[in-house]
Amino acid sequence: NMADLQASLSGIVPFIAYFITAIVMLLIFMKIYTVMTPHDEMALIKENNVAASVVFSAAFLGFSLPLASAAANSVSIIDFIIWGIIACAAQLVVYQVFRRFFPKVTDRIKGGEMAISTNLAAISLTVGLLNAACITY
Repeated sequence: NMADLQASLSGIVPFIAYFITAIVMLLIFMKIYTVMTPHDEMALIKENNVAASVVFSAAFLGFSLPLASAAANSVSIIDFIIWGIIACAAQLVVYQVFRRFFPKVTDRIKGGEMAISTNLAAISLTVGLLNAACITY
């Protein structure tokens, strides 16, 4: 009936606001991540470097997990943005800490080494999952 349809559609404006905000935050994260890393992820991926693709994809997913949790649990769009910024910072810190333990990670990713790339990818996803769980309040 019409009342059910109106009730369903009443959430469309918040959906659009959160979805657009999430996409913008994803794009900003991608830009910051690619600027922060010494290697050019897009160029390496275009050259079919699987190691670079795995690491970049995992960082993207690792950020998306807490972003999704923040969208589901936030009390307002501002709250969502704040937790998105926190999630972004956490994911960027993961890469920086990893570089301290593996200072040649960039050269190894450029060289297509999958062992280190898979390890970094797993850590990025793990931190993203933990971050997402911690945003549930």
